[in-house]
Amino acid sequence: MIPDHVVEEVRARADIVGIIGNFVQLKKAGKDFRGLSPFKKEKTPSFFVIPAKAFFHDFSSGESGDVFSFLMKHQGMSFTDAVKYVGARSGVEVKEVRRGRKSDDPWRPYYEASTHANAFFQERLWEWDGGTAAREYLERRGISRETGERFGLGYAPDEWGALRDAASALGIGEGILLELGLLKKSEKRERLYDAFRNRVIFPIESVSGRVLAFGGRLLGPEGKGAPKYLNSPESPIFHKGEVLYGLSWAGNHIRRQGAALLVEGFMDALSLAAVGVANAVAPLGTALTEAHARLLGRYTKQVRILFDNDAAGLRATFRAADTLLARGLHAAVVTLPEGEDPDSVARDGGAQAVQGFVGEAVDVLDRKIAILEEHDYFSSIEKTRSALDRLLPTLRAVTDPRLRDIYLTRVAERTGVRADTLEAEMRGGARPRPARATTAQTPRQRPLPRFRGLGPDWQLVHFILKRRDWIERAGERVGPSDLEDDALRAIFEWLIDDPELAAPPEGAMPEAVQRFEELSRSRETPPDEVFEDVARGIDVRTIDRRLEALDIQMRGTVEEVEKRRLFKDKDELNKEKRALGADWRRSTHRAAGTTQRKGEGAR
Repeated sequence: MIPDHVVEEVRARADIVGIIGNFVQLKKAGKDFRGLSPFKKEKTPSFFVIPAKAFFHDFSSGESGDVFSFLMKHQGMSFTDAVKYVGARSGVEVKEVRRGRKSDDPWRPYYEASTHANAFFQERLWEWDGGTAAREYLERRGISRETGERFGLGYAPDEWGALRDAASALGIGEGILLELGLLKKSEKRERLYDAFRNRVIFPIESVSGRVLAFGGRLLGPEGKGAPKYLNSPESPIFHKGEVLYGLSWAGNHIRRQGAALLVEGFMDALSLAAVGVANAVAPLGTALTEAHARLLGRYTKQVRILFDNDAAGLRATFRAADTLLARGLHAAVVTLPEGEDPDSVARDGGAQAVQGFVGEAVDVLDRKIAILEEHDYFSSIEKTRSALDRLLPTLRAVTDPRLRDIYLTRVAERTGVRADTLEAEMRGGARPRPARATTAQTPRQRPLPRFRGLGPDWQLVHFILKRRDWIERAGERVGPSDLEDDALRAIFEWLIDDPELAAPPEGAMPEAVQRFEELSRSRETPPDEVFEDVARGIDVRTIDRRLEALDIQMRGTVEEVEKRRLFKDKDELNKEKRALGADWRRSTHRAAGTTQRKGEGAR
């Protein structure tokens, strides 16, 4: 049996597009990837992989599920073998809890070496006489022994070969320590020596708590080649752009509190945790990456950024915020008084002081505008133009359609630039459509054609066909795989590929050509609110489809770990469905009724 937390980490780390792409030739289609069905012979691609949801769906055969389900259905693997297969390709050790059997995992020696190194560093901090200076340093920073042991802190002695010799006594090869960055090679003498020396050690863990790497804070003065903070380099088990410090202990707190606190470094996260602010995490000496944002998105949609308030810190704040917005997360900025940082606020005022500042966090766009106002950026035309250049990256980054509209309205109000002009700037300078003149009489329109159905697929395609300026954001919000009607899905893909499309491509399916012509004859221009109603309805329907697939899988599985995973997935999907708070039938009927009434009034 594989422990639940290992299954969850494997799935979290898995690149579903890359793994399925080993068996199916995939091509990007909006936010999805598509290819020919691996389950049924076909000429037109109807197999979709949706990376944002870690899910696949095959319209031709009806098969759907996650990366494990694909391998079980396509390769005939058992659930256990599928988890092992994905784990081996995602850098996650997968061990079965079974007496008398050892794992075949190729990364096992690396994890074991990291575990032994961590035990060595901890012993040198708490039990060794030479660790006194490190213990005193932590005490000055408000870190008690209880807190230090809870978070696995250690100390690397100021010696050239202490760890090397201790590892050798345990039979750990120098080659693995070198790959993990625990040893370095001298250029002159070709000798290996300890990479971490005279440093307080912070173990860097996976979400399941396995030690992947280390960070070290220098105790002595900084000198040539001796930075204050030193992190392990990339290794077979450590990819810094995919790991957040502290997430192994903060994950559950983030879920419970509904928000994550993003800080800059080890001590910030640790100091906050020490006073009871348990939802803080930190990137590892690198800018926040798309993988970091995706990881946070599994726990919450709300992220509070608490970086330094100087120029460099603000630049990092806004870069991180844009990365979060691009993943559909909401980014707010916490501002501390000048000269303060999270560590100092936590030590001086405890959790109450920290939470007071966090409670005053402002949306990243509002924070940008406030800073521009402080520097008098809206006092002239030229300065306003420069202010727009600074605001546009955030406008371009946001993918949540509702938040995007709010941002556009906010910037338009502050700068005096029309929202449609801003949208054109966001698209790269395309000229906005001229505003329609208001007349006393509405021109008589030709009758709307009789359509066979006005379901959500029809409503969506009709909307973007008539509102070409919405195609880009529609492609970010909805993927081809979300549409169930083959002909309408084809039209959706045509428009995503070519927003200026005037006629169906050659060789297109006849039914799609007919639908395109019918929709094109309509003179109805749907209002903005139709899109969100229909998109929400499609989301609900997609969730229902995934729930049905889970029910089928649950009836066919016998492994207890897989059953628990499927029950958990089903519970998460039901929560997601309740959060949408919409019945697609009600919303699409309302939209359809609007279309029909307007069409009848125009006859």
